[in-house]
Amino acid sequence: MFGRLGSVVQNIFKIPELRSRILFTLGVLTIYRLAAHIPTPGINGDALSGFLLERGGAIMGFLDIFSGGALSRVTIVALGIMPYISASIIMQLMTVVVPTLAALSKEGEAGRRVITQYTRYLTVAIALVQATGIAFGLEGMEGGQFVLDPGWSFRAMTIITLVGGTAFLMWLGEQVTERGIGNGISLIIFSGIVAGMPAGIVNTYQLYETGQLNIVLIGGLLVMMAVVIAAIVFLESGRRKLSVQYARRVVGNRVYGGQNTHIPLKINTAGVIPPIFASSLIAFPATIAGFITIPWVQEIATMLGPGQFVYTALYVTLIVFFAFFYTAVVLNPQDIADNMKKSGGFIPGIRPGSKTTEYIYYVLTRITFAGAVYLAIVCVIPEILINKANLPFYFGGTSLLIVVGVGLDTAQQIETHMIQRNYEGFLKKGRVRGRHS
Repeated sequence: MFGRLGSVVQNIFKIPELRSRILFTLGVLTIYRLAAHIPTPGINGDALSGFLLERGGAIMGFLDIFSGGALSRVTIVALGIMPYISASIIMQLMTVVVPTLAALSKEGEAGRRVITQYTRYLTVAIALVQATGIAFGLEGMEGGQFVLDPGWSFRAMTIITLVGGTAFLMWLGEQVTERGIGNGISLIIFSGIVAGMPAGIVNTYQLYETGQLNIVLIGGLLVMMAVVIAAIVFLESGRRKLSVQYARRVVGNRVYGGQNTHIPLKINTAGVIPPIFASSLIAFPATIAGFITIPWVQEIATMLGPGQFVYTALYVTLIVFFAFFYTAVVLNPQDIADNMKKSGGFIPGIRPGSKTTEYIYYVLTRITFAGAVYLAIVCVIPEILINKANLPFYFGGTSLLIVVGVGLDTAQQIETHMIQRNYEGFLKKGRVRGRHS
């Protein structure tokens, strides 16, 4: 096994384009991790970090996972990439309801560039609101003891720094998507989660040494993680195959069609997008609440903490909504049916046209519901168990889903590059199935 893996790694670096893409991606992620340790000017970072993790509790620990610790330390990239994700959600929703944006989305590459530009502007606006709330919140927190020089100069510097950090991460993510390997935005979140793993392992070992955790509980956690990972890998590769038959056509002296094929519909078409979008929307008010000491604001922040009923209900609802919404954006049954009809294809036993559209919609709705339930279970149940066991870390199902899902997608892209150049991929038979394969 290890010999084969070593051979695959050697083959990766034999392909100049793939090698340069991987090295570029690793370089960008290294820059991001370095930026996550650069403190925002004018703040007592060490004292503030301890205070936020103690006061913020579960919600701060949960949000800190996605920023790789940058939020609790209030570094220059403390807001992370979440404002960009929130802007993407809003733009996708507006594309459905605003005719002008809907028309732009159908104009091909030119239209997508315009929508991307609007998303960037909206990202800056959302980051500006969050940064302003953090700047004023820091001054009012514990009598301003965490701010070295209060006043408008501090507020302006903090706002510019945090908004600039988010814009910088947005640019890095786009560069990775264009010139690297994998989805840049997802990889930034992925690297932030992975960066917290060593500290979590060390923390767990220290708790075991002090007797706060026993070997049975640690073993149970490892088993739970193994089961969750296995379920993610299995269900992410699950597909419902719709049989399609193409009628024979005679063009000149040639006969076209007549073959049987299928349309693979994924159980989880949306991949890791629903939990990322749901986390982003929950993080928007919770980020601001973490820096404001008003009692009713803190009560709301507590209600939005992992393990709380309001948080769980809202999180599950958002996951289900975005699972259906993103699937509807990616797959349109009407378009699939029209393309089949134009190519002379039909589903056996189903009439072409509106009946085919209804049947595809029927199948897609049911497998999407199954995928949404799977996402909700994977994201929520492990975190509830961790919360009920009073464990002092927050690496739950959502984090595992993102890490495994993004890892599968990236491996699938690498394998595609290798197979195109006649190199063996990660698997001797078949292919690694990513979210978009």
